[in-house]
Amino acid sequence: QVQLVESGGGLAQAGGSLRLSCAASGRTFSRLAMGWFRQAPGKEREFVATINWSGGNTYYADSVKGRFTISRDNAKNTVYLQMNSLKSEDTAVYYCAATGNIRYSGVLLTSRRVEYDYWGQGTQVTVSS
Repeated sequence: QVQLVESGGGLAQAGGSLRLSCAASGRTFSRLAMGWFRQAPGKEREFVATINWSGGNTYYADSVKGRFTISRDNAKNTVYLQMNSLKSEDTAVYYCAATGNIRYSGVLLTSRRVEYDYWGQGTQVTVSS
């Protein structure tokens, strides 16, 4: 089992920045691919970004590419999402997710929700325009 706890959400102005953190426990963190998803009111949960085991490979949704950066610190068992140039449409609950599937350890990454085995409780991000 893996426990994921997000933090860092809050209120930001359009054009501003926030950094989300997700602390993992319960399993060797360096053998988990990590992802961030988000869900706005009345919408489906959608993929935001993912990172492989070592942190050397990342993949982003088109809507956040160039504005958000996913990173990880395996020594701290933590994955981050740096969000810059925030827009009102970034307002959502942000969820951290993890998969231990070895397919996603290296070059191959996934944006599919069903591929992620573990989920955090979410953190609210609100961007005011």
